[in-house]
Amino acid sequence: MIAVVTILCAFPLGFFLSSRLAANTTYAVAYLWAFVFQTLYLVLDAMNESSGAAFERQEFPLAYGVVTLSIFVGGFGLVALGHRVGRGRRERRQERGQEQGQESSRSSLTGTIASAASGKTAASANVAG
Repeated sequence: MIAVVTILCAFPLGFFLSSRLAANTTYAVAYLWAFVFQTLYLVLDAMNESSGAAFERQEFPLAYGVVTLSIFVGGFGLVALGHRVGRGRRERRQERGQEQGQESSRSSLTGTIASAASGKTAASANVAG
């Protein structure tokens, strides 16, 4: 379950959220919810199997901890990768918006450009000049 949450959430969160902190926090909350749910499911399953006898002491599940930690860290890597890819997309979109903004400031009918120094258009400066 935690692997499914990591695959479905980590990369899209990094891709669509511009804040890396928000993406990492949202991924961590989703992962930890799935981790608690999965752990509870596994513990209840183990208790039901040994309900006839006294609850036997078993060895510490170190392998389970290592696997879940590696999935958690791998998810942060996917968030970072998604953020890097998404940042490139956002920068290209912003550049296109700036180019369109520069073109819209020019008058397409008269071909005049606003003069920053005088606040007048080049055409009106020539007429008045």
